[in-house]
Amino acid sequence: MTSSTSRIHIFDTTLRDGEQSPGVALNHNQKIEIAHALARLGVDVIEAGFPITSDGDFECVKRISREVRGPTICGLARTARGDIERAAQALESAAKSRIHVFTSASKVQIEHMLRKTPEQVVESSVKAVQFARQFTDDVEFSGQDVMRADFDFVIRLYDAAIEAGATVINIPDTVGYGTPEEYGRLIARVRDEIVRGRPVAISTHCHDDLGMATANSLAAVENGATQIECTINGIGERAGNTSLEEVVMAIHTRRDHYRAETGLRTRELYRVSRLVSRLTGMPVQPNKAIVGDNAFAHESGIHQDGVLKHKETYEIMNAELVGREAAVMVMGKHSGRAAFRKALSDLGYVTNGTSDRGLNEDAVNALFARFKELADRKGQIYADDLRALVEAGAEVQATFHIDSLQVLSGTHVTPTATIKLTSPNGMLEAAATGDGPVAAAMNAISHATGITPELDSYRLQSVTRGNEALGEVSAGVRYKGVTVMGIGLATDVVEASARAWLHAINQIVAGQARVKATVTAETP
Repeated sequence: MTSSTSRIHIFDTTLRDGEQSPGVALNHNQKIEIAHALARLGVDVIEAGFPITSDGDFECVKRISREVRGPTICGLARTARGDIERAAQALESAAKSRIHVFTSASKVQIEHMLRKTPEQVVESSVKAVQFARQFTDDVEFSGQDVMRADFDFVIRLYDAAIEAGATVINIPDTVGYGTPEEYGRLIARVRDEIVRGRPVAISTHCHDDLGMATANSLAAVENGATQIECTINGIGERAGNTSLEEVVMAIHTRRDHYRAETGLRTRELYRVSRLVSRLTGMPVQPNKAIVGDNAFAHESGIHQDGVLKHKETYEIMNAELVGREAAVMVMGKHSGRAAFRKALSDLGYVTNGTSDRGLNEDAVNALFARFKELADRKGQIYADDLRALVEAGAEVQATFHIDSLQVLSGTHVTPTATIKLTSPNGMLEAAATGDGPVAAAMNAISHATGITPELDSYRLQSVTRGNEALGEVSAGVRYKGVTVMGIGLATDVVEASARAWLHAINQIVAGQARVKATVTAETP
C-alpha cells in the first residue's frame, strides 16, 4: 500500500444483520462454519451477533470469540447497560474485541420508537460509550437512519460519542434512503467537522432499498470513510445490505479511481458466497455481480468471439481472481478414486490426504460413493457438481441414511412412496401416500423416523449444468418451536426433496437447530 492509497477495513455483518433476513435461522455450527470462512477470506471485523437477544445468540458469539482468530469479533448492543454487559461477557475470549453501540438519529425513530427527546438520546449515547470503554478500547457507535435525520443533530450526536471515547463512528443509512451524492456529502462533513484528523475511523452501513447500497458505500470511500459494513451476497433486512463481494472487487478493479485497497483474499469470495447461500437457503440471482452464475458467462456470438481472442475485450476481471474456474472440469463414471481426490484438491477441499474444510478420509470415501452414483446417472461431472456434493454432505452428522427410495405416481394414481433407511438401530422401512410424489416421500421418511416436522418453505433450483443437472432442494421446517433448513441434492427432484427432508430431521436429532430470536428495537 502506497502513501496515497487508503486501507479500507471490511466489517462483515452476515451473522448479525444478514441473519435478520426473513426466513433465515442459522444454527450454532452453521454460524461457526461461516465465521471460519470469513476469517479465511480475511475480513477485518466479524459482527458475530446481538448477545442480549437470547441465550443462543450469546453462546454463539461467545463460541466464535473463543474459536475464531484473525478478525476482530464484534457484538452489537443498544445503549442499555444490560446490553453492553452481555456483549462484553460474550466477547471475553476474543483475541480482539469490539462493542458496537447503537441508537437512533432520525426524528421519526426518536419520537416513535425510542420515545425520547434528542437531548436524552445524546445523553444516553455518551453514557453507553463511556460504559463500553470499561470493557474494551475498541468501541463503535451508530445512530440509525441518518439519511432521514437532521444533519446538524447527527453532527452533534457523533461529536459527543467521539468525546465519550468512540473509536469508530458508523453512519448507517438504515432504510436505504440516501443517494450517493447525498451520502458522500454527509461523510465529507463528518470527516471535516467531527473527525478533523483525530484517530477515529468513519464507517458506512448502507441498505439496498433503492438499489444504491454499493454505490453509497463507495461514495463514502471517496469522501474519507475507511470501513465498509457489508454482508456476503448482500443479504439482510428487507432488500439487504451492501454486498461485500461487490465493494471489494470494485475497489480492487478500480484502484486507479478509489486509490484504496482491502486486505481480503479475493480467491475465497466465490466459495464463501456459495456457503452462505447454501446455509441460509437464499439463492444468488444468476446475474448477480461477481458471484452470480452468469457473472463470467458469454452467450452473444460477438462477445464469445472477442473473449476467445482476448479476455479483456469483455471481461474487466478474471474468474480465477474471485475463486471461480475459467476452464471446465469434466469427470465421469470411469474416473477412479485418485482422480476424484485430485479434483477435490484442485477445488481446495483436500490436500495431501487431509483437509482444512472438514473432510477426513471417511468423508472423502462417502463422497466418492455419491460421485460414482451421480456419474452413472449424469455422465459428465463438472466442478460445480463436485462442489455441490461436498457442500451438501458437510454439515451434520447423520443419524439416518437413505438405503433405497421408491415412488409410484402418475395420472389417476395416488402417489405412494416406500423408504428404507439405515440407522444405529438397524434398517427402518415405511410406506406412505401424499398429495404428490414429494409429499409421499417426506411422509414415508417421517413415518420411518417417527419425526414429523412442518414444512415452512420449499425451494428447488438447478445448481449445475447439462440435461442431467443436479437439483438442489432447500426445505425450511419447524419442529417443536425449532427452525432448521434441510438441503438435498440429486438429479431427481423427488430424491433431492427426500434428502432435504431427511437432512432436516438429522439436524433435529443431532440437536443442532436453534430458535431464531427477535429484539424489540431495530438494528442498524
